[in-house]
Parts: sequence; C-alpha cells; structure tokens
Amino acid sequence: MIVALLRGINVGGSHQLPMAALRDGLTARGCSGVVSYIQSGNLVLDLPPAVVDADAWLTAEISEIAGFPVPTTTRTADELAAIVASNPYPSAGGTTLHVTFFAAAPSTGQFAAIDVAAFAPEAFTLHGRELYLHLPAGMGRAKLPTLVERIAGSASAPGTSRNWNTVTKLLELTHRA
Repeated sequence: MIVALLRGINVGGSHQLPMAALRDGLTARGCSGVVSYIQSGNLVLDLPPAVVDADAWLTAEISEIAGFPVPTTTRTADELAAIVASNPYPSAGGTTLHVTFFAAAPSTGQFAAIDVAAFAPEAFTLHGRELYLHLPAGMGRAKLPTLVERIAGSASAPGTSRNWNTVTKLLELTHRA
C-alpha cells in the first residue's frame, strides 16, 4: 500500500485535477484500491506489481492524466506509520502541526541558516525526508512556512506539506480492508 502526495494541484484555482478522473485514470493503468482524500492531492493505492520506482512512475502517469506536470512523492504505509510515531511535537496536532514530505532527504545545511528563535513559538525539526512544522497559531498566521517553502521549493527534490489531520487520516486509510 502506497500513499501518494501530489504537489501543487487544486490550490488557488490553478492546476485543477478532479480526483474522480485521477482515480479512474490510475485504475485504468493497473493500480488497485485507489482512494483519494480531499481535493488537494492525497491518494492511497496499490501499484501494479511491475512498478519499481513509485515516485517516478506515479509522477509520469499522473502528469499524463492531468495534462500538466504533477510532482508526486510517495511513502509506504509503514513509512507513514513511522512518520506519525516520530512526531517531535507530541502535544501538537490538527492544524498546528504540518509535515513537509520530500522525495529525497534535504541537506541539513539548507535549513541551518534559519534563525529559529526569531520565529518562536513556531519551530521545525528535520527528520530524514520529513520536515515537521509546529505552528501554534496555525498555517495562516505563521511566518516560518514562507521561509521553509522558499527553501523546500528550491531543493533538488521539492517538498509538499500536509497538516497533521491529513497525515493521520492517510495513515488510517492505509489500514482499510
């Protein structure tokens, strides 16, 4: 079971991709159990057995379905469970905690120059291919995400962020029968 996170679709009126068309298109390409969660590009599915590189295959197939480039990052159900278990901000959740998922682990140097104290009480922790963002006032009022997004967007493998509610819902969807 794979969780696919699509970057930059159905946000702000551009790059529209109906989830029903995406589910149907992936099913036609051999995926099974395709479930989408909300309109911002979250999928749980099983890939065709011959697929070796989930990120590359899904990026190519979804981009073809959409008619525009759709960078896609994947995690297995076990990887997503480990991400949830590794939460460095256990008292945070809902919309005050976000995770940025990268296809490849970003360099710690990319984030080392950030003066975290200047953004307090906002905070972040880089753990492998994930960046946890603790935003006590939520994403809408936070200042740290703008800087992090600029860094993440310029990374060799750009990231895509999800709030904790979405992360835990996707994990729950990986446990469906």
